[in-house]
Amino acid sequence: MIADRIRRPALLDRIVTPEQAAALIRDGMIIGMSGFTRAGDAKAVPIAMAARAKTDPFKITLITGASLGHDVDRMLTEAKVLARRMPFQADRTLRAAINRGEVMFIDQHLSETVEHLRSNQLGPIDYAIVEAAAITEDGGLVPSTSVGNSASFAVLAKKIIVEINLSQPAELEGLHDIYFPGRRPSRVPIPVVTCDSRVGFPYVPIDPDKIAAIVVTDEKDSASTIEPQDDDTGAIASHLIRFFEAEVEKGRLDLTLQPLQAGIGTIANSVLTGLADGPFHHLRMYSEVLQDSTFDLFDAGKLAFASGSSITLSSACAERVFSDFHKYKEHLVLRPQEISNHPEVIRRLGVIGINTALEVDIYGNVNSTHVNGTHMMNGIGGSGDFARNAYLSIFVTKSLAKDGKISSIVPMVPHVDHNEHDVDIIVTENGLADLRELAPRERAVEIIRNCSHPDFREALSGYFERACTRGGHTPHLLEEALSWHERVRTEGTMRLD
Repeated sequence: MIADRIRRPALLDRIVTPEQAAALIRDGMIIGMSGFTRAGDAKAVPIAMAARAKTDPFKITLITGASLGHDVDRMLTEAKVLARRMPFQADRTLRAAINRGEVMFIDQHLSETVEHLRSNQLGPIDYAIVEAAAITEDGGLVPSTSVGNSASFAVLAKKIIVEINLSQPAELEGLHDIYFPGRRPSRVPIPVVTCDSRVGFPYVPIDPDKIAAIVVTDEKDSASTIEPQDDDTGAIASHLIRFFEAEVEKGRLDLTLQPLQAGIGTIANSVLTGLADGPFHHLRMYSEVLQDSTFDLFDAGKLAFASGSSITLSSACAERVFSDFHKYKEHLVLRPQEISNHPEVIRRLGVIGINTALEVDIYGNVNSTHVNGTHMMNGIGGSGDFARNAYLSIFVTKSLAKDGKISSIVPMVPHVDHNEHDVDIIVTENGLADLRELAPRERAVEIIRNCSHPDFREALSGYFERACTRGGHTPHLLEEALSWHERVRTEGTMRLD
């Protein structure tokens, strides 16, 4: 089996243990590691790095595609290996260290990281640690269930450590489309013109002499943490389906819609699953993460093709998909995240972007990342890439958080990730606010009336009416605008007795 997966015989003598590979990493290095939303992540070497650091302390800058599985971020944080981390994370232990100021976290649009590496604003990468399903006869790396940034890490790094994962299906070979934009300022247009365009290689072309070590693993991806649909996420999906149906009636869309993107998470996943109950057909996806909902839509006969950068599934869905992968493979492609999230391609294809907000203010500004304006949750991820460039930029959120103590619709967000200019539609379980071509005062009326929870609607309306007496294009009471968040800080609730 190993010879089938490592098809360049000269590389077989570079197989080492995870501990031997981890010993190559030294203090102060910049490490690029595969992994995008818990899929296709390096699984053995980083754990060996954490174990080694307990007796041989060292610190690194760690760059990935997105979040990692197998508690790698937790273990590296507890071992005090991480000095700097970018561009995204979703681990509770690491999050706490970031918010204590112990790990410097750079929250970055997912399409930008490799651009910074390519132009020498960041790096150089000392080692790329990447998972692969196979190595070709020419030394090319066949990615596994994600591409993310790992292809560019491998090309740009000084040296590469490859984890060959025998648990990843050999049928993954041929799934990927590895394309690298040229260097600026003479870059030519990216030739992706449809969701199913294939414009690159099915493997990562590298110099095999850069491979310093190969570690053989047999560990499945961490399962998705997506929760099942509930009444609120079901209501959000229903509001969006009715909105899309109305857009079809107005001639702005047809029943195939436009290519769909959905951010990672329970709400966005539920919204896509809900499309199976609508009249839509021959749908296409041009997204980052292909979740359970992608394959639910395939099985419902609704989805024709899906382009992404990773496949992140629950245990039950992964068993269903990978046990019958040939059924889906010809309808799928995985790309580097700088292509899946590239503004040029998103705008060209007219993508409908559906992403999740932590909170939204009455004028349509969205906070996706910072709890109470100060404490990092996960990161902006790819939502900004899509929000700025999508045909329709949609943000979804439940109207209440923390058992009803916090309203997700607020007078002013204390941290802005997506400003009002990049937000077209807001949806909660209570309704949908279409903000297109509306002035700020009109937006406020729509958001308060349609999206806020009834328990907070009167307070929001009162704030807006009083702010309007002060005048202004975007009326605010600056001395009161963040009082709701101050109340959370001091009293743990936004509610007034």
